[in-house]
Amino acid sequence: MAPVYYHTGRFPPEGRLDWPALIPFIGPAAAAVARYDGTLAAIPNPRILLAPLMTREAVLSSRIEGTQATMGEVLGFEAGQEPDSPARRDDIWEVLNYRAAMRRAEEMLGKLPLSQRVIREAHSVLLSRVRGEGKLPGEYRKTPNWIGAPGCSLEEAKFVPIGADRLPDAMSAWERYIHQESPDRLIKLAILHAEFEALHPFLDGNGRLGRMLVPLLLWQDGLIREPTFYISAYFEVHRDGYYDSLLAVSRDDDWTGWCRFFLEAVRLQAEDNLTKAKGIISLYEDLKRRVPELTRSRYAIHSLDWIFGHPIFRASDFAAGTGMSGRTARRILDALCEGDVLQVFVPGSGRRTSVLAFPDLLSLTDSEAEI
Repeated sequence: MAPVYYHTGRFPPEGRLDWPALIPFIGPAAAAVARYDGTLAAIPNPRILLAPLMTREAVLSSRIEGTQATMGEVLGFEAGQEPDSPARRDDIWEVLNYRAAMRRAEEMLGKLPLSQRVIREAHSVLLSRVRGEGKLPGEYRKTPNWIGAPGCSLEEAKFVPIGADRLPDAMSAWERYIHQESPDRLIKLAILHAEFEALHPFLDGNGRLGRMLVPLLLWQDGLIREPTFYISAYFEVHRDGYYDSLLAVSRDDDWTGWCRFFLEAVRLQAEDNLTKAKGIISLYEDLKRRVPELTRSRYAIHSLDWIFGHPIFRASDFAAGTGMSGRTARRILDALCEGDVLQVFVPGSGRRTSVLAFPDLLSLTDSEAEI
């Protein structure tokens, strides 16, 4: 079958969208996002409490591109546990880079609107020190590329993005569209995501960066108050539908079908995000009552906040991260283990400190990370 080529001259498509077919999907998706955002408003420190969900998003977005690292392995690696193989270590670093790239984009968006400059900087962080670091981090590709089975020729490709010579102008048009008025912000987001993936502006990392744009654009457009929206679980489970819907944009000019798929993804992920966020809040509120009783310490809530951001950690990192003395930290950790808040993940040995885990939070976030 001949490859599908980029849809030259058909972006943006708003005048060709079938709005009557999309309206039944827009309202439920927007309402689900609003309910999720309302929950964010009730969280006193969402960046801390929802930090494990960010790691899960990074794991799943990277997995769509072929990595195999689990959330437990990523968190364990951060706590000093070496992976089983060099390949798995590389996978873990790709996940960590995803989180770092997201943080860098957030920092820049505190001063700048979303732009090509932000995208290139995030891409540079995404590919730092990993397998794609030789593929022009932070720079648009200067050569053709195509999408298909590993090692396939151009003739065997499934999709061929825009030519490198036309890429700068196309990315400028994409950037202008970010700041244009649109009848619906979620539809505009769907179009921006599909166009970015179709342009495939970099030699590597396009899929991860395109999915990273979803929470950033929701945040910039004021649909959520924190860039903590996680879309990749739906795309990972419905991977074939995700790629087929994107491909149909260029092959059939079916922007409406893609927007319908995207709106359904947003609705269901907003509901899943809401369920997980409520579970995390409930756990936090319960432990706000229990941990002071268990530890009898003025550092109880400070300790609780820290372990929510580090569900697997070295005991020595807890002391350093909270600023407590070693003796106070050990006493608090012992009390939390005795109270079944924490469990020993890896026992200490000699000069090696023990590694502890927060199983209730891990199971709420991602069953793969359970100990």
